[in-house]
Amino acid sequence: MKAASAKGRILCTEDDADGRDLLVCILEGEGYHVTVTGNSDHALAIAKREGFDLILVDNWMPGLTGQELTREVRKFNQTTPILFYSGAAYEADKQEARDAGAQGYLTKPGGIVDLVDEVAKLIAEARIAFPVAVDLPE
Repeated sequence: MKAASAKGRILCTEDDADGRDLLVCILEGEGYHVTVTGNSDHALAIAKREGFDLILVDNWMPGLTGQELTREVRKFNQTTPILFYSGAAYEADKQEARDAGAQGYLTKPGGIVDLVDEVAKLIAEARIAFPVAVDLPE
């Protein structure tokens, strides 16, 4: 079950400590709750036990690559949007991410506004496509 937060919960995978801190600062400053890890195997374990509104993925991490992590997540979760935020800038990298099941791909270092806008867009689209059932009192 997803915990409530103003805008949503994000699982962020980033192996660079400074990059992690920056992403947390930006996204929490925008009202998101961010769970962060520097290891893709740990990210997979977290994604299996907790619900998120978006998974933010770096392509090159210890353990699984971003594409491998995405394919593994898609085995048990087809609805949570996955956004790559990676230094891998080749079109082939972007296509591999999409083929693995990602909804978006931004190249870093990219604009903070672009990242925040893409996160908000993907979360909004997923909430429309996969609304959460709410139990109403009788």
